[in-house]
Amino acid sequence: MTTGTDEPTLTVDELAARAGVTVRTVRFYSTRGLLPPPVIGPRRVGHYGHDHLSRLALIEELQHQGMTLAAIERYLEQLPPDLSAQDLAIHRALVASWAPDSAEDMERAELERRAGRPLSAQDVDRLAAMGVLERPRTPDGPFSVAPGLLRLGVELLDVPIAHETILAARTVLLEHTRSAAHELTRLFRDEVWTPYRERESDPEHVQAMKSLSAHMQPMVLQALLTAFQRSLKEELRAAFTTGKEE
Repeated sequence: MTTGTDEPTLTVDELAARAGVTVRTVRFYSTRGLLPPPVIGPRRVGHYGHDHLSRLALIEELQHQGMTLAAIERYLEQLPPDLSAQDLAIHRALVASWAPDSAEDMERAELERRAGRPLSAQDVDRLAAMGVLERPRTPDGPFSVAPGLLRLGVELLDVPIAHETILAARTVLLEHTRSAAHELTRLFRDEVWTPYRERESDPEHVQAMKSLSAHMQPMVLQALLTAFQRSLKEELRAAFTTGKEE
């Protein structure tokens, strides 16, 4: 998809095919400012890269969550302009995590097509460890794949992390995110939902609750991501600074 210097090499037709949308959709998003402009190459042909593909995936996921284009525009405007394709993939994975589980069955050929690369046995092991897919139950059966996590999982395949470390990290993340989700749900139930039930006859309050429901998930995800990024930077800085001092 990219050259050794990570230069955009996808045509608009290739980008649309990889993203699972139409060329018309790509052009429409571009006119709305949801996609950065392509790099213009020889013969005035526009070329797109991995950041365009990741941004398209995020837009589609936000739409799947019920957000309007205007809301998506506001959401994207709040993101730093220099986010990498991997950062965008993380945002998409977080957004997708709010949706009901909707794993897709994929034959290996389709899985590799969606991944954009051949997958070795080790790659499949790593994707399974990250919870991106489940192996076929029968020798000729399909893989059960979480589409929202696939691109991020493929991005992480080349990161030099041991299989055991991935499993340990996943355990830590599941434990703490489940705890955070439990506390946030309790807070919403006690401080928002219960008072709403008491005032549901008030039309203005009902409309306010509908608006809150439409925007709450992306807002919470953005807050969680920002808080986690800051905490992780502080922890890494403290850990490596201490190591150097010693």
